[in-house]
Amino acid sequence: MIATLAFYVFAAILLGSATMVVSSRNPVHSVLFLVLAFFNAAGLFILLGAEFLAMILVIVYVGAVMVLFLFVVMMLDIDFNQLREGFQKYAPVGAAVGVVLFGELLLVLSGWQVAPASQALRMSPIPAHITNADAIGRVLYTDYILLFQTAGCILLVAMIGAIVLTLRERQDSRRQKIDLQIARTPASTMQLVNVEIGAGAPASAYLRPLVVEPAEELDTAGTEIGHH
Repeated sequence: MIATLAFYVFAAILLGSATMVVSSRNPVHSVLFLVLAFFNAAGLFILLGAEFLAMILVIVYVGAVMVLFLFVVMMLDIDFNQLREGFQKYAPVGAAVGVVLFGELLLVLSGWQVAPASQALRMSPIPAHITNADAIGRVLYTDYILLFQTAGCILLVAMIGAIVLTLRERQDSRRQKIDLQIARTPASTMQLVNVEIGAGAPASAYLRPLVVEPAEELDTAGTEIGHH
C-alpha cells in the first residue's frame, strides 16, 4: 500500500514537473523543474529496486549536468525578447521536425513486441549473489557493448562540436610568447644602478623592463643563436 501510494506521488510530481519544463517561459525555472523531475524519477527507480540507476541519475544528471546547465543559463546574458522575435520565422521548420519525430515514435511503438518470457522473468525472484550494479554491468558490457561504445563516440563528437562552436579567439588578449622569452638576455631586460651608501635609490632608479619590439627581438635572437 505504501509503495503504491509512493509510486503515484512520484509519478504525478514527475509528470507535472516535466510539463513545466517545456511550458515555463523562464529557462532558469525550466532547469529547476527538470532537477525536480530527475529526483522523482530517481524515486521511481528506488521503488523498482534499481538503486544503482537512482544514484547515477542523481549524481550525474542532478549533481553535475543540471547544476552546470543552471550556472550557464544564469551567467549568460541572453536577450530572450530577441530570441522570441525569430520564433515565427523558424516555426515551419520546427513543426516539420516535430512531425518527423512523432512519426518515428509511431513506427517504434507499432513494431514494439513484448518478449514471451518477460512476465515469467519479472515474477521470478532476484538472485541473492548478484547485485544491481553487477547485473547492469553484465548486460551493458556483454550484450550491448557495441551500442554503448557508439553512444560514447557520439557524445565525444558532440563535446568537441560544442567546444569548437563556443571557441572565440580574442585579439585583445595577451598571449605568452615562449620563443621570445627564451631568447631574452640580461642586457635587454635588466639595468644596474649604482646607489651610494645612505643615499637611497632615487625615483629614476625604479625602471620597468626594457621593451623590445617582438619581431626585431625574435630576428636578433634567431641570428645570434644561429651564429653560436
